[in-house]
Amino acid sequence: MARSRNKLGEILVGWGVLDKENLALAVKAAKAAGRRLGETLVEAGYVSEEHVAKALADQFGMQYVDLSASEVARQIDMKAIDDSLIKRYSVLPMGKVGGKLQLIIHDPLDLDLLENLRFRLNTQIEPRLASKSQIKAYIEGKRPERKIGADESLVTDSIDRTIDRSVDRSMDKSIDVTSEDAPIVRLVNRIMSEAVRMRASDVHIEPMADRVRLRYRIDGVCMERDNLPKRMQNALLSRVKLMSGMNIAERRVPQDGRIKLSVDDVQIDYRVSACPAYHGESVVARILRPESVRIGLANLGFEPDNLEHFNRIIRRPNGIFLVTGPTGSGKTTTLYSALDVLNRPDRKIITAEDPVEYNFEGINQCQVRESIGLTFPAILRSMLRQAPNIILVGEIRDREVGEIAIQAALTGHLVFSTLHTNDAPSAITRLIDMGIKPFLVASSIQAIMAQRLIRVLYDPSKRIASREELDAKYLNLIGLTVDEAAGRVYKPVPCAESETGFKGRKGIFEMLQMNAELRDLAFKLSPVSELRKAALASGMRPLVADGRIKVLNGVTTPDEIARVSQVDEGERK
Repeated sequence: MARSRNKLGEILVGWGVLDKENLALAVKAAKAAGRRLGETLVEAGYVSEEHVAKALADQFGMQYVDLSASEVARQIDMKAIDDSLIKRYSVLPMGKVGGKLQLIIHDPLDLDLLENLRFRLNTQIEPRLASKSQIKAYIEGKRPERKIGADESLVTDSIDRTIDRSVDRSMDKSIDVTSEDAPIVRLVNRIMSEAVRMRASDVHIEPMADRVRLRYRIDGVCMERDNLPKRMQNALLSRVKLMSGMNIAERRVPQDGRIKLSVDDVQIDYRVSACPAYHGESVVARILRPESVRIGLANLGFEPDNLEHFNRIIRRPNGIFLVTGPTGSGKTTTLYSALDVLNRPDRKIITAEDPVEYNFEGINQCQVRESIGLTFPAILRSMLRQAPNIILVGEIRDREVGEIAIQAALTGHLVFSTLHTNDAPSAITRLIDMGIKPFLVASSIQAIMAQRLIRVLYDPSKRIASREELDAKYLNLIGLTVDEAAGRVYKPVPCAESETGFKGRKGIFEMLQMNAELRDLAFKLSPVSELRKAALASGMRPLVADGRIKVLNGVTTPDEIARVSQVDEGERK
């Protein structure tokens, strides 16, 4: 169930810039006059217009822009769009980033404005938020004054002032990174919490030459959230490393760690990686949500026939079931969802993982620790003496791991594992290339499933695309004509709930089930092209064909399927 958005008044009260009594009076007055709460609060003098703009940005997950800041003013490009549009709609362009026009607006609820400008400018828009008076003053050629009051609510401004007062800005010890009340601590907590609330899967903190770039990966796509001052870099990185248990004095070698943080009364785990880069350590925090692997097989995106095959395969008594795909394609989620179904008191399940990402009650999970000799092969050999029914191997990385997994399958165990290949048939040749004997591969594998994750259209706002809006190029890539797509293909419509028109992801799948012909081809070392041809003839539906079904069912768009799947002429079936 989707989490409800915080109300404007609640945000302002939470920041300490508005008390509950004045909020109640303003709510009553706004209802009586039929006006918006923000306008009523400003008119009554309870809060400033900037406070309302910042709160709206927080409420809608947008970036607030302070036009009085010199670094922001330098980014504005008044020539990016026609002057008449700027004055008519009270907007300010900031140039294009990643093909998207960054546009400063003042009303996040004015969806018609954004849709109209997208149509007129024929480009994607990434909205930023500023107060209406600041935008108007800038358009009229007046530089907005920077007002910093004692009740300044943004954590980053507080940190700037703290660092400005530091005697030596280059030393980490000049900034407190341990006290819970320290500004840098509040900033990091806010970043981590905001990423969870925005449904991000990763937080990227990336030092650049003149700034520290903050990005969130949402629905598989990186989105720039903010650019922090360069002088905050050391304190910011030190705080994140301290929280994750890393050595903050070591900056020359990669480090890994974990953070546990409570967000909205839910315990969230972050897997943190720090990697030395040219301008400083690049830090990525992967957000691990236990509920993401317990969503149920039916919600992963399987079509009914593939779901039936999947359920039948995972209930076999022995053999190997492989899930393939690139990093971030949801392989772990799929396998954990299968284990969640199979996790019963009468079955013993053991896993070997590097690292253990999600803890499951009733499953024996083993963490790989190569520094002490606890490698994948060592864990697997020990596993077999534990008399398990089901074994999960995080990844088959080399011949030794592959051979032990195959021996386990041949001796009566059901083995799940992952492999990095682009499609299902390639997994067979990949195992043989590792040095595993072809007859072992042919006899032990029961099925191979390739998968990708696609963004899902946000159902309340999507609409059917007109014939003029259909892109024949993308339709052709997934094997559709304009006539076949007309009236059946939807397009994303950005709204207050989703700036992109997409919300959440589902999988597209390619299920290969081994049969006598495929086993014979594997034994004969046949090329992957022949394996793929035989798999298609036996009923395997390619990734793009599975995606085409989802396009016609209104789940996603043709360009999204083309983006995530490698489309060959032979696959358009």
